[in-house]
Amino acid sequence: MFPLLVGAGLVVLNLVASARSQKTEPLSASGDQALFRGADRYDFAIVIPPGGAECFWQFAHQTGYFYFSYEVQRTLGMSHDRHISATAHTPQGFLIETSQNVRGQINFYTQETGFYQLCLKNQQNHFGSVQVYLNFGVFYEGPEMDHKQKSERKQLNDTLDAIEESTRKVQRNIFHMWRHYNFARMRKMADFFLLQSNYNYVNWWSIAQSLVIVLSGVLQLYFLKRLFNVPMTTDTTKPRC
Repeated sequence: MFPLLVGAGLVVLNLVASARSQKTEPLSASGDQALFRGADRYDFAIVIPPGGAECFWQFAHQTGYFYFSYEVQRTLGMSHDRHISATAHTPQGFLIETSQNVRGQINFYTQETGFYQLCLKNQQNHFGSVQVYLNFGVFYEGPEMDHKQKSERKQLNDTLDAIEESTRKVQRNIFHMWRHYNFARMRKMADFFLLQSNYNYVNWWSIAQSLVIVLSGVLQLYFLKRLFNVPMTTDTTKPRC
């Protein structure tokens, strides 16, 4: 009976852990099927609850360029602290780099093939959620490019080699332009939410001040009217000296 209870507890813990941690590229269930690695680029927004954490896994081959950028777009709740903590780990679980700011990026060259872990923690906000925009993925320059100086590499003046080198350069420039475009998108959305928040703040504050001004005017008129209110005099009711 005790082994059955232990096994059921382990199954429940595994289900809870898999529900909290979102894997972008899960492993295949059957051994005859190929490993599903997913896409090489992701960009989306996610809401992290107060004091919570969200983790993602991204598959990357060796000799790839891994990039990870984030920006807190807005806060939801009582707290207005936009700082979060972002970490990147190797497939073996070793920490690569940590970033603690409103916006940041973690870039590195992958030294091994596997699933790299990315985690975002909202531990500084205990009374407010944060909406974070994420952009991460892997960029490969070519099958033979390992970002190291190769010994005895020959420079060929062939037309195909020149076309291939030009294509790689164009692809690299497009990738960097695409990253700058995503940075601009992140900043644009953060500025949009900031402007929207300020707009709502100014509107509600103006309405409150207008109500206070109208109410004070009504009260002033009421008391002034009472000040000049003279009672009617008759033979029986005369004002006292």
